[in-house]
Amino acid sequence: MSKYAAFNNETALDYVKSLGLFFSENAELTCYEFGDGNLNLVFRVADTDNNSVILKQALPYARCVGESWPLTLDRARIEAHVLQRHGNVCPAHTAKVLHHDSNKAATILEDLGAMAILRAELIAGRTFENLGRDVAQYLATTGFYHSDFYLSPQEKKSQIQNFTNPELCAITEELFFDDPYRECERNDYPAELTEQVNQLRQNTTLLCIVARLKAKFFSSPQTLLHGDVHTGSIFVSDGNTKLIDPEFGFFGPIGFDLGSFIGNLLLNYCAQNGRIKEIPKRRDVHSYLLNTISVCLQQFEQQWHALAQQHTRDLALQAPGYLDLFLQEVLQDAMGYCGTELIRRTIGLAHVADIAEIEDDAQRLVAQKQALQLGEQLLLNAKACRSIDDFYQLIISFVH
Repeated sequence: MSKYAAFNNETALDYVKSLGLFFSENAELTCYEFGDGNLNLVFRVADTDNNSVILKQALPYARCVGESWPLTLDRARIEAHVLQRHGNVCPAHTAKVLHHDSNKAATILEDLGAMAILRAELIAGRTFENLGRDVAQYLATTGFYHSDFYLSPQEKKSQIQNFTNPELCAITEELFFDDPYRECERNDYPAELTEQVNQLRQNTTLLCIVARLKAKFFSSPQTLLHGDVHTGSIFVSDGNTKLIDPEFGFFGPIGFDLGSFIGNLLLNYCAQNGRIKEIPKRRDVHSYLLNTISVCLQQFEQQWHALAQQHTRDLALQAPGYLDLFLQEVLQDAMGYCGTELIRRTIGLAHVADIAEIEDDAQRLVAQKQALQLGEQLLLNAKACRSIDDFYQLIISFVH
């Protein structure tokens, strides 16, 4: 068994070369570390003919905190296997795994360098026509084919065991559902938000809603989730969208990934008030973000319907009317998880550059206040919604 050791540029290059899988024997290779992830090392290895691969290696601790926050290296296996399973059913929108080595907690992936990270593109006010459709296809397809609608009970239970991910789930459980709602040293927000934060923490109705969402996150293994669908985990180009980094993957509630994605679009919506000075341009970007949310919700529901009608294997789940009730609950969950994403990204540990890097202090505070209020209202009102139009109108009512 090869011993684990964290790579540097030299050892990463030697490792990729030793595999003999991706480059000609005499190729001149270069290697450099890049990226600013919280948990991993990421290297690009390339030859002089513009052939390249990405080498990703898990570290035994959270890089953003240090060795005081140890983490399992098994998350590299989970990430690679989530990508492989998701890629089997949705290859167009899933980063391709080329090689995985569990002993070294290392995965080699296709290089998506010709594409761009969505977060940076949205911050710059750039738009992508197919984004909502593509993400909906990814979430609906990967969600359906790993759910009770398609998998046999025996296979699903086996896969739940295979993708048990307690350490990274614990991070989500704490950062999403615990820290923002009580005093915690990991929380990070300006003093000007203190009154708004205290009111949120004293809202017992909201706290019960968050508790319900956390309980569902604990105990509803509905499908194999990506587990971390934010705009930093999505590569985009004018023609395609691909998701990366599902190391938080596990079997959980279907609405979680959908809500996380919408939450990140809404965080960017709030941020643009402090970023784009030209009102017409800002309106265009705001309209684009809202339309992308609408398209994503509609396409997600439509594709689930189409898949379920054609491929549902469980007889009981084919009962007339059940699918509509099921999807209504998924969308309600999604709006709730969207709310928790907005709140935790505003006052918790892990902020988003969309808002955090607004240069003007006053404008940044306005964006933070809006994101916090929007998150609170989505949590409080999600259960009252019965249709996609209800959800969309709810969002519209609090962003304008």
